[in-house]
Amino acid sequence: MRPDWDIFCAVIDNYGDIGVAWRLARTLAREQGAAVRLWVDDLRAFQRLWPTADPEQPVQQCAGVTVCAWRTPWADVNPARAVIEAFGCALPEPYLAAMAAQTPAPVWLNLEYLSAEDWVSHHHGLPSPHPRLPLTKHFFFPGFTPETGGVLIEADYAARRAAFDETAWAGEMGLGARQQNELRVSLFAYENAALPALLDAWASGDRPVTCLVPEGRVLPQLAAWLGVSGLAAGAGHRRDALTLRVIPFTDQDCYDQLLWACDLNFVRGEDSCVRAQWAARPMVWQAYPQTGGAHWDKLEALLACYLLAATPDVTEAVSGLWRCWNGIPGASNIARAWGGWLTHHEAITRHAQAWPRTLARAGRLSVKLAEFVESTLKSRVFSNP
Repeated sequence: MRPDWDIFCAVIDNYGDIGVAWRLARTLAREQGAAVRLWVDDLRAFQRLWPTADPEQPVQQCAGVTVCAWRTPWADVNPARAVIEAFGCALPEPYLAAMAAQTPAPVWLNLEYLSAEDWVSHHHGLPSPHPRLPLTKHFFFPGFTPETGGVLIEADYAARRAAFDETAWAGEMGLGARQQNELRVSLFAYENAALPALLDAWASGDRPVTCLVPEGRVLPQLAAWLGVSGLAAGAGHRRDALTLRVIPFTDQDCYDQLLWACDLNFVRGEDSCVRAQWAARPMVWQAYPQTGGAHWDKLEALLACYLLAATPDVTEAVSGLWRCWNGIPGASNIARAWGGWLTHHEAITRHAQAWPRTLARAGRLSVKLAEFVESTLKSRVFSNP
């Protein structure tokens, strides 16, 4: 049977690509009843996001999605009606040939990285004919305006967030009752030169801070700051006003709960950035570092979008902390930026709570993808009676 969707994903070292591809695959299967195959070149990385997956199995069912090992040499399969090349990963040549042999040809989409930059809306949906085969690839750009491909979110997300019991969650995590005036912070980050000074500010501050850190790349830096040989899930350390807790790397649904439970979320890359926005909690985004500071343009574009309706005080406090965290030249030092953020914490929280209503205007990525595919297939049928 020919599936509805084939999604190809080459895993990069930070799990962002597979995180987006897996969330999209699950959403298409669950909400549209679609037959979805997810082709992954590193099933051990996928297992971090879906712990019950077996990295040795070439084909397996996970949450209604057929997860397939993307291996070389390629085994011939019948292409799906719609084919997603996630983030520019190159499709296998035999698969492309099989696509070209079908009438009508599958709708071929290059799902691009999310960006708030102005050029995204102008490039969204543009075609790119294959140089040899009778195939056309379309560039599909997620974004923050209705003119783009929208953002990834599930139809039942708001209901799940509203039903979340933070007290029960905290008990399961062993956190207990909040201290008076305590701030709970999640820290999901790449290595960051600003981190030690931020930890110093938290430790020396008047307000108790509990920082929950999922296992990941930032642990060696935390260990160095603490003066310990290493850190692993379950570790807990306290220095003055700061309590650090290392928690296991978790699946996507449990990560959502972490975001909902915290007063401030430090996030990185694309998937966790979007989830933090939907969580309606204050956030600090760390863009994936690029040579020449190209990521700073992405940061400024998202700040401009995110803070468009914010008050001047909120704009100054949020942008100041984001810029320091991302090492933008000329930014204030992180301790001063943290102090400014803390002063306006309540107003920043109100802004974060209102933001999802604006974000929703961009539309849902899974719905826009499905509409694009159906419209394209219909036009091909009518043009080739």
